[in-house]
Amino acid sequence: SYFEAVQQQNEWDCENLENNVCACNDDDANQQGDDFDEEKCLYDCYTKYGKEEICADNNPYNDDEEEGEKFEIQDYMECQQWEVPEEDEERKLEEEEEEIEYFLGPYCSNNGGDIYLGLFTDDACTNFAAEDGSGGTSVYQELVGEDLPYSYDTKQSVVAFKCMSCQQPEEENDGDNNDDAEEEVRIAEFCENTYQNSGKCESGLGIDNPNENACNYMEGIKIVRKNGVINSSGNGANKTATIFIGIFVVAFVLLAAYVFYLRTKLDRASINLSE
Repeated sequence: SYFEAVQQQNEWDCENLENNVCACNDDDANQQGDDFDEEKCLYDCYTKYGKEEICADNNPYNDDEEEGEKFEIQDYMECQQWEVPEEDEERKLEEEEEEIEYFLGPYCSNNGGDIYLGLFTDDACTNFAAEDGSGGTSVYQELVGEDLPYSYDTKQSVVAFKCMSCQQPEEENDGDNNDDAEEEVRIAEFCENTYQNSGKCESGLGIDNPNENACNYMEGIKIVRKNGVINSSGNGANKTATIFIGIFVVAFVLLAAYVFYLRTKLDRASINLSE
């Protein structure tokens, strides 16, 4: 799935930072001082490259008591029940008396360009926990004391617009195996499955027996994304169809005018006969 591919790429990025960039190994080769802390060194390195939320299990500069349970986005890709944190016992008892249940799940933003997590009060994730335009996250913030990850408040979409590499990350090889590794490029399973299940227009790839089943469909739509808004527009009006529509409209107007003329003439003839 998409999240498995993202997780695999993140794991490779973290390993690459730790092994090849951060230089935080606690050995004599790196000539670290007596007060060296490998965990803090790695955390500082991850922070420098914007990967602390992904690569670090916790913040070594905070006490263990301050570290909460890590939010797993994969658990809420379908509508799932969410339990109020145990720390807020008073609020939890009030909700149990009122029989309020909460559910977390994804929903599309109003502009159609983002997917956010929201807090709902039904198991189908259709009724927001608050009607203030926040997707129910204001209630989540009141209960937890922080913003709901991947919510409208954070402006972080569940699915990013950033392109993902389809090349399978390779582990480092020693010696003569490096040349062979450069020649063989492995494609990530996520990309293979996505491509196999998608519509194709391979006419411009220069391959034998190209699949062109979806060429007409792709030509018929144009997708333009501006500030997260997806606009669909046609490929332009068909000239032949436009001409025939114009002829039909003119013929209809002329026929209506002729009918009106005949009716007026008949009415005058009837008046003359009656006189």
